[in-house]
Order: sequence, then structure tokens, then C-alpha cells
Amino acid sequence: MAKPDRRTVDLSAYPDLVVIYLGMRVESIRGLKTVFTMGPKIAGAVQAKPEGLLLHEQIIFSLFPPHVGMRQYWKNFELLEAWARSLPHQEWWQHFLRDSGGTGFWHETYFMRGGMEAVYDGVSVLPGLGKFAPVSRAEGPMFSARSRRERGTASG
Repeated sequence: MAKPDRRTVDLSAYPDLVVIYLGMRVESIRGLKTVFTMGPKIAGAVQAKPEGLLLHEQIIFSLFPPHVGMRQYWKNFELLEAWARSLPHQEWWQHFLRDSGGTGFWHETYFMRGGMEAVYDGVSVLPGLGKFAPVSRAEGPMFSARSRRERGTASG
């Protein structure tokens, strides 16, 4: 019997590390096209190596209904937020808010220095934190990730 090669990581060089899980769930047949259209766009954005993005990994949460996503590691929240407020992400987000394309979108964000925040847009079955924590409307001060983070809430 071989002993496993047990390892760990030294995160001291990343005191402001942010880990974000993002998901897109197909909510209607139209959503299949949306998911397949977004894949190459996201791949292109990642290949452009946005400042502060340390790692991007793709995830399949379920096959039926199709629910895909990613996990990203960012150097800090400020760089993640700056990317989210710039093109192409800004354009994608504005388009989604006008027309979800038959999908639901969500993210959960975890901060090395503590705290979590999440939002679920048009997702009929909430994943993760939304399965056990109280959920409220993401309006007013709860609309932005920064505001949710500053309030120290995990509901979106």
C-alpha cells in the first residue's frame, strides 16, 4: 500500500486572494444556444489574461439541466471588480440583464481576508449558499458585489 503524497499551498504571497465561482444554468431550450455562444467569448477573455486573474478553471455542475461554470482566482477584489466593470464583461452583463437568453446566472465570491457574497439572477434552483442561507432581493445596497461584501452578507 502506497501512502498518498500529501501537499498544501503557501498563500502568504496572496493576502488579498479572491475566489469566485460563476455558473450559468439553462432555464429553457433557448438557453442551450446562449451557453454555447458564451463559451468561446469567455475563453477569449481569459486568453487575453486580464490583470489580476491568476487562474481560470471550467466546471460542469450538471448535465441535466445543463449547468456550467467556472472557478477563478484573482489577486484581489479591486482587480476583479475593475475587470467586471470593463469590456467585454460589462457588455455581456448589460445584455444579460435585458435578456437572459433562457439562462440563469449566479456567482459566489470568497475573500481571503474574510467574508463572502453571492448573487443569483434568474436561476430557478439556487446552488451553493442559496440552498441554506436566507435569500433576499438584490436591490438598492444589495445590488453590487462591493455593497454586499461591505455589508458582510452571504445572501443575494
